[in-house]
Amino acid sequence: MTQHHKRIAKNTMFLYFRMIVIMAVSFYTVRVVLDTLGVTDFGLYNLVASFVILMAVLNSTLTGGTQRFLTFEIGKGDLVKLKQTFSTAIVIHIALAFFILFLGETIGLWFLYEKMNIPVDRFDVVFWVYQFAIASMMVTVMQVPYNALIIAHERMHIFAYVSIVEAILKLLVVYLLLVISFDKLIVYGVLMFLVSLSMAMFYRIYVMRNYEESHFSLTFDKEIVKFMLQFSGWNLFGTLGALLSNQGINIILNIFFGPVAVAAHAISMQVSNGLNQFVNSFQTAITPQITKLYAANRIDELNNFLYQNTKYAFLLLWIVVLPVFLKLDYVLSVWLSQIPQNTIIFTKLLMIYGLMYSFIRPMVMAIQATGKVKGIQMSAGILLILVLPISWVLLENNFPIYSPFVVMLCMWFFHILLEIFFLKRLINFSAITFLRISVAPLLIMISISLISLNYLSYVIENNIYQILLFFVVSMFVNFVLIYFIGIDLHTREKIKLMLVNKYKQQRK
Repeated sequence: MTQHHKRIAKNTMFLYFRMIVIMAVSFYTVRVVLDTLGVTDFGLYNLVASFVILMAVLNSTLTGGTQRFLTFEIGKGDLVKLKQTFSTAIVIHIALAFFILFLGETIGLWFLYEKMNIPVDRFDVVFWVYQFAIASMMVTVMQVPYNALIIAHERMHIFAYVSIVEAILKLLVVYLLLVISFDKLIVYGVLMFLVSLSMAMFYRIYVMRNYEESHFSLTFDKEIVKFMLQFSGWNLFGTLGALLSNQGINIILNIFFGPVAVAAHAISMQVSNGLNQFVNSFQTAITPQITKLYAANRIDELNNFLYQNTKYAFLLLWIVVLPVFLKLDYVLSVWLSQIPQNTIIFTKLLMIYGLMYSFIRPMVMAIQATGKVKGIQMSAGILLILVLPISWVLLENNFPIYSPFVVMLCMWFFHILLEIFFLKRLINFSAITFLRISVAPLLIMISISLISLNYLSYVIENNIYQILLFFVVSMFVNFVLIYFIGIDLHTREKIKLMLVNKYKQQRK
């Protein structure tokens, strides 16, 4: 496993670099775009974007399936089957893209005009932004097999390099938004579509030049289609529930509270997604290994891998989340010139959700690696879909505006329990070992760091120097706790040995 760990570490570093670039640009552009568009137009853009994402639920289910099947065939070393799988995935995603276009221009357009809370004078503008959002989604759908192949081959450095170009293009979008006098909401929608198209074309050219299996042939293997659609069909429940509980909240907030509430949610999602990129980078690096270990029938190694990596995924996010969570009011005041009402409470609840999601994601990847997703997706999907009707009833009865987020957190807790139950059945995952190796050290570490740093956050003043000092102290405290509590004795010994060897090499 040493070579696997080295590859994961290398890929994680590349993806961290990608994440830092994307996050820095995203946080800057959100501030400028919010100031330029205004709170209402900013909320409308994010409403349209989330609505299109919600319609593309079928794409989300097929994305996981495509990546799983490509990685599985690479793990088995069957090039012929890999070529057939890739070409079949291309055909499926082209068909899906046009199906999304049909849904968007019929049911979606009707819902947008008849049910959404949109100012009358912005209807025509929102219509055109909606069209470009659908076009962006079609590009994303047809691009899925190409990006999945890069991940399956574990070439994460490509994502890191391309992110620099993407960041430059997004900064150019912000500049053009400031200097162009035409309606800025339409301009923003058009330019973001062009960025998506440019990135998709680059990835496609790279894949076609470097991977033999990516040379498309008009193949439609019925057996592969059957397996992919069965896998994706059962994934539909879980994916639909996750999208409804995330993006559907935007629609509920718009109906009950209007575009300003959507803007607050959009900003909180930006913070949450930025922090989650830390974990997503790590998870993207380890997912191919999970699938390849299962394909090679190395079940004991796979379980060991999960016990450790569920814990590490959580810790990577906790280190960053805790200081931001405790000083969020100051962070937002520095970042944004205007903060929509309820942004702070939305953001804190979504940070908690992000921590829960980081814990569950390695389990999700392991179940998907087995291909036996029927039971977990049906059960989890029902739980997560219930977020919207329960939230609707609560808001109808004058519960607080943040009630949907609390409901979502409760459902995700039950989702974690379901994942453990199904892993036990599928790969003999031990809940007792999991509690001992992963959960118990985390609970101890979280309690100590939360109590000590929460006290410190009240003592320091809200100025840039003391806040920076607080962040440094917070990270130091968490690193110490991770070393002595979060990681096991064997890992500590390996770290000691590595440091000693480095020291000896420098002395020479």
